[in-house]
Amino acid sequence: MNGSEVLTGEATTTLWASATAVWLGVLTSISPCPLATNLAAISFIGRRAVGEGEGAGKGSSAGVWRGPRRVAVGGVSYTLGRMLTYVLVAGLLVAGLLSAPSLAQTLQRVVGKVVGPLAIVVGMVLVGLIQLKTPGGPGDQGWTKRLAQSGGLGGAFLLGMVFALTFCPVSAALFFGALVPLALTKGSPVVLPALYGIGTALPVFGFALLLAFGVRAVGRAFNAVGKVERVARLGTGAVFIAAGIAVCLSSIYHVF
Repeated sequence: MNGSEVLTGEATTTLWASATAVWLGVLTSISPCPLATNLAAISFIGRRAVGEGEGAGKGSSAGVWRGPRRVAVGGVSYTLGRMLTYVLVAGLLVAGLLSAPSLAQTLQRVVGKVVGPLAIVVGMVLVGLIQLKTPGGPGDQGWTKRLAQSGGLGGAFLLGMVFALTFCPVSAALFFGALVPLALTKGSPVVLPALYGIGTALPVFGFALLLAFGVRAVGRAFNAVGKVERVARLGTGAVFIAAGIAVCLSSIYHVF
């Protein structure tokens, strides 16, 4: 294998890892529990877009930034908040594990051996064969609702950070069981968590844009997402289980 083939193989692997991180983020965001917490974020960004509150007249700065432009800026701010949280949590975890060369080598060997069973477990959680219980998280607290109802782009940024910490069984499995091991094996404490954060914020950004153009569009979109989410989650879970079984069989084959 020549140098160009090696580079092509590495580029393909990096592309697949990046696409996987984004897809895991999207799947996390449209899962029932995170989607419910994102309702407040959508309401916040959309409310600011349609110009609620005092001082939203044509001559005010709020009037200038009403509509899709306001939604776009608020959505970007919310996305940056989610990205920062995921980069900090996953990045610090991965960077800390990789900081010691001997520990990093050991972990990469261990992760390589357990990736098959881990993928099976994550897949079983996604399809509902394993039921997990996790704390409700900050999304259950009343102060997050007050934050969502506050004004300013800083509120959207903080809202993204807070909601990123709201883990339910599915999102915890996707983040800790899939993203963190992926970032660890790829030695990527920043890029892959950031792509995951973008993926989690994309549906919220899309719903906020729909809200700027009509509430009915949001209702139809939510109904459609509810149907798509189940299919996407079950499909992803089946892929994880199949991939995990394939990795386990391959390991057994190499042993014998």
